[in-house]
Formats: sequence, C-alpha cells, structure tokens
Amino acid sequence: MYRHCIKRLIDLILSVIAVAMLSPLLIVIGTLIRIKLGKPVFFKQQRPGKNEVIFEIFKFRTMKDTKDQNGNLLSDELRLTKFGKFLRSTSIDELPELINILRGDMSIVGPRPLLVKYLPLYDELQRQRHDVKPGLTGLAQVNGRNAITWEKKFEYDVAYVKNITFVGDCKIVFQTILKVLQRKGISSKSSVTMEEFRGSK
Repeated sequence: MYRHCIKRLIDLILSVIAVAMLSPLLIVIGTLIRIKLGKPVFFKQQRPGKNEVIFEIFKFRTMKDTKDQNGNLLSDELRLTKFGKFLRSTSIDELPELINILRGDMSIVGPRPLLVKYLPLYDELQRQRHDVKPGLTGLAQVNGRNAITWEKKFEYDVAYVKNITFVGDCKIVFQTILKVLQRKGISSKSSVTMEEFRGSK
C-alpha cells in the first residue's frame, strides 16, 4: 500500500512544500550560476527511471563548458569551479530534481538515477534498482555516497527496493540531512565525483 499509493502522495506534498519554501534560494542560486558560469542555468540529461523508461533530469549547472584546442570538453576536474564544488558539496545542485518529483519521474527516496549508457552493464541483480522510481536521495547516499564502490552502491539500491517502508524512508531523509551538513562522501578517492561504471567483474 505504502510503496504504490501513499509514497507518491507524500512525494507530491513534500515537493510542493519544498519548492514553495526554497523558491527564494533557487532564484538566488540560479542568478549566481548565470553570472559565474553563464547559460544555461540548468543541466539537463537523459536518465533511466522506473522500468528503465528514459526521462530528462534537471540539476543546477556546476561546470564550465571549457574546451581544448580540438573543441573537446576538458576533464571534470578542470571544468568544475569553486562555486560548482560548493553547490555539489551542499547538494544544492540537486534541488531542481524537485521538478522531476512533481512530474512523477522521481521520488524523494529511491536509487539515484544513473547514466543511460550504464544500462547494458548491469547484471540481473543490479538491474532490480530500476523496479522503482529513482530518488533524490537513497540508501546508498546515506551509506557512503561516492566514497563506496559501485558494487556496494548497487547492493544498497537493491536492498532498498526489496524493503520499502515509510519508517525506512523517514530515516533515509533524516540521515541525508545529516550527511549534507557534514558534506561527506561527495567524491571518490580518485575523482571529483565518481569513477565511470564499467560493469562488475
């Protein structure tokens, strides 16, 4: 009952409240991004959602579009500015995903939506992460985020899918707030975000 009806209702109510309360902050951040990074303010990208249906995710832009002499984008490390790092470390860059929650693409809690190109790389167990809507935060995010391996992330994702409860979601939300305040797990040991997933051995 909770995972099929009540969870969606709670998503709608909380996301509407969040957008209303955070609208001044969203306007300020959007203005600063326009000044510091230029257009566009939002980063939009295709991601797989529930049942691997593709949707367009919204985030605040955190990188410049700096290119090399051949017209290729520079590495993330070189394009990510101090302001962009701040947005990521505080998870402010994720706030536009509230739009995706309102549209029904995402939920407040669920496995994070990853890149479309990863779809062929999942094994049968890992693919179960797409049995539910992706989330703004999830069990993997409160248990290491980008500081843990891909395999461990997927273990947490599947564990969440198999045991979705109201109490469990509440715990994840409160733990997320603590993690954001502590700014833990933002980067992996060898990347400013997370290494690319190349499949599990």
